[in-house]
Amino acid sequence: MLIGVPKEIKNHEYRVGLTPSSVRELVAHGHKVKIETTAGAGIGCADDDYIAAGAEISQSASDIFATAEMVIKVKEPQKVEYEQLREGQLLFTYLHLAPDPDQTAGLLKSGVTAIAYETVTDRNGGLPLLAPMSEVAGRMAPQVGASALQKANGGRGMLLGGVPGVAPAKVVVIGGGVVGTNAARIAVGMGADVIILDKNVKRLTYIDDLFGPRIKTQYATIDDTEALVYDADMVVGAVLIPGAAAPKLIKKDQLSKMKPGSVIVDVAIDQGGCFETSKATTHADPIYIVDDIVHYCVANMPGAVARTSTFALNNATLPFALALADKGWNQACKDDSHLAAGLNVHNGKVTYKAVADALGYDYIPLETVLA
Repeated sequence: MLIGVPKEIKNHEYRVGLTPSSVRELVAHGHKVKIETTAGAGIGCADDDYIAAGAEISQSASDIFATAEMVIKVKEPQKVEYEQLREGQLLFTYLHLAPDPDQTAGLLKSGVTAIAYETVTDRNGGLPLLAPMSEVAGRMAPQVGASALQKANGGRGMLLGGVPGVAPAKVVVIGGGVVGTNAARIAVGMGADVIILDKNVKRLTYIDDLFGPRIKTQYATIDDTEALVYDADMVVGAVLIPGAAAPKLIKKDQLSKMKPGSVIVDVAIDQGGCFETSKATTHADPIYIVDDIVHYCVANMPGAVARTSTFALNNATLPFALALADKGWNQACKDDSHLAAGLNVHNGKVTYKAVADALGYDYIPLETVLA
């Protein structure tokens, strides 16, 4: 199979779909890999590193899209990219379609077969290709939130960990999954007063066993969520419904009851965000203020630490990329129901129910597609 990797073009996105070591693995399996020139520069990998691994260097993204049988990316294709996709081609990347009707329509029009990293599952019910970036984004959340809390950025002028004689900031994490747990880990390490909200008692028990009294846990009733958010200096939104739009947990009219200058970090923004006032921002212009509340809603947070993120992501995606290249998408999905769960779009049809429901498309069951 000819596998193509274009350079990412989303704002301040420095990750790349394949590392040189992943290229070498694919080449060892008999496949050809074509990388757009300088695609790996953001992670410190030069064209020569890819050539040494067995890749061919392409001078343009258009060549990649025109020739590759499978395109491997990191972020969802932008308009100029999905307009170059074609029927019979395989796209393997993050998609986050539920809150993105334009991209969904573009993929359907192209006829491409698209497998989304974020809906591939594992035998334990986890999301193994989302987890590495959730870990990164979760660990980044307190860092960027601490910066947003500075007065010059519109925040309350608080140091996250306080100092002797001055109380630390109160951090509320909504959602105790991978993002939330990692956000809490870093926030408590920075000295903050941290509480995690979730509706899964087993998950709260796990977090309590993991951190002990350093992090408090609370069942996420409406009353308790409101009370804690109103008293917080920083709120991290870390709620995920796989493949679907994130629920809007905090409404605009509730912002006026929060502390002026407090900070919202919405890590769920890739799925539309879990605050009503959330809108996607970029690393170039990451924050905005609504009703005196600072919002940080960058949709590709891990792109800021591209080298760590790319290598972590490739550790997870490589086995699936090899299966798709070795067997073709149809047989690979028949052989692995967890990989098959990643199939979101095929030949102009939506094949993931949460996306179809969110955007009003007819849903074509996976069994029908694979047959």
